[in-house]
Amino acid sequence: MTEMTILAFALVAFIGIATPGPTVLLALTNGSRYGVRRAIAGMVGAVLSDFVLIGAVALGLGALLAASEFWFTVVKWLGAGYLAFLGIMLLRSKGTIQVANEAGGAAPVSSAAIFLKSFLVAVTNPKGYLFFTAFLPQFIDPTAPQASQYAMLALVFAVVDFNVMFGYALLGAKAAAFLKRSGAVWLDRLCGGALLALAGSLALYRRAIA
Repeated sequence: MTEMTILAFALVAFIGIATPGPTVLLALTNGSRYGVRRAIAGMVGAVLSDFVLIGAVALGLGALLAASEFWFTVVKWLGAGYLAFLGIMLLRSKGTIQVANEAGGAAPVSSAAIFLKSFLVAVTNPKGYLFFTAFLPQFIDPTAPQASQYAMLALVFAVVDFNVMFGYALLGAKAAAFLKRSGAVWLDRLCGGALLALAGSLALYRRAIA
């Protein structure tokens, strides 16, 4: 795998990741609610999901979802349901966790919960498996050992993903600091509405038929 291939992959990955999707919206929300430092747990969860998705595609799971209407539908509705749940929770938000705690409200959310939320959002999205199934082979040399190539692409994608999410989390933290409580409520609701819209688009998403 040449340096030009890796650079081209990183550029295309950056464009795809930076386009607002569930994981970057969660990074934005986590940054606004918990601060960048605690939002890192969610970034780690999303990065781990990158390795899971790419590993699954390398083992053929992406092809299975592309071929099986049943399993595609199962994963699709799991993902849409979870995104809808997160969106509703954000729409019902009363502001940042820090503000709630200062007022004697909700208990702080654990780093494990932040991690798991981001991880589950990615691994229950069948579009991710289909995306990698179509995307990764464009950068794989079929005449060379493929395991090492998939590992390299997974590492590059994870690095790009983490940095993009870090930027979104930082943006969310800065916005929360600027907007204070009332603005944080509306930021949560904006992200919640976006997650609900993504849940709806996923629910309507149809597997491409060859």
